[in-house]
Amino acid sequence: MSDAWEVSTETLTDAPGGNAGLRAFLHGLPGVDQVGAEERAARLATRSIKTTAKAEAIDLAISMVDLTTLEGADTPGKVRALCAKAMHPDPADPSVPKVAAVCVYSDMVAVAVGALGASGIGVASVATAFPSGRAPLEAKLADTRAAVAAGATEIDMVIDRGAFLSGDYLKVYEEIVETKRACGGAHLKVILETGELVTYDNVRRASWLAMRAGADFIKTSTGKVSPAATPPVTLIMLEAVRDFRAETGRQVGVKPAGGIRTTKDAIKNLVLVNETAGPDWLTPAWFRLGASSLLNDLLMQRQKLTTGVYAGPDYFTLD
Repeated sequence: MSDAWEVSTETLTDAPGGNAGLRAFLHGLPGVDQVGAEERAARLATRSIKTTAKAEAIDLAISMVDLTTLEGADTPGKVRALCAKAMHPDPADPSVPKVAAVCVYSDMVAVAVGALGASGIGVASVATAFPSGRAPLEAKLADTRAAVAAGATEIDMVIDRGAFLSGDYLKVYEEIVETKRACGGAHLKVILETGELVTYDNVRRASWLAMRAGADFIKTSTGKVSPAATPPVTLIMLEAVRDFRAETGRQVGVKPAGGIRTTKDAIKNLVLVNETAGPDWLTPAWFRLGASSLLNDLLMQRQKLTTGVYAGPDYFTLD
């Protein structure tokens, strides 16, 4: 690394230069080769996975799922049913691994905590004015504290994209810092909403900003904006966490979310992880798949490998 990079890194860690210091660092990051990123992501997507490896990949993908319901019509009954599925994705096959976490709105956290009991499955809650990110900081922090007090082990916060795109990096940085503080012992996933960031360079900048502010995970999307978790965007974020660990020694996770619906999509993401960040990230501790409909397709493909026939789509519960 150059001396200039080292100075900029120190500036961002302590943020003594305010917004100007953040801007100098973020705009000093190497630019993203758009064509190169898209070609590499497309090339990795063509990797073929053989039967034994595919079976292992499917189980790994299941164990990485954040099973999600984020609808205005969510009810306690729906959340309890989702938790039952999280613990036993296929009740007829106890060998199917449980998922990593259940993700709900903050007012449903207590319901999820009660339903999951001692299963070891995490309870994630979206906070900070999800999905827009547009609310006073006091309201965002109150939502975060309420979710943690109710038992959330993970908080998925969304950044203020308007502030980021207008160049108010300090506001975004400070909101992440304060939200991380409000999390207490809960992990913080920072949602970048990459579909609104316009450029790959902005995706890289937002990733580094979030990591420097204390994010435990960086997450692509809310699932409410299109495009969401595209392979090139996930690739860029994986490069960012890889380089961040090399620079600082601290490992940060990645969570693509939105638009990941099929087993092929999930396996493509696992290949991206292995070939970009490396096998250290091939664990639910460092890589998650945010999804609602993905799990059923993984279960169908798993049953096909096990029995030789597909189950009908109505064999598994709808999420």
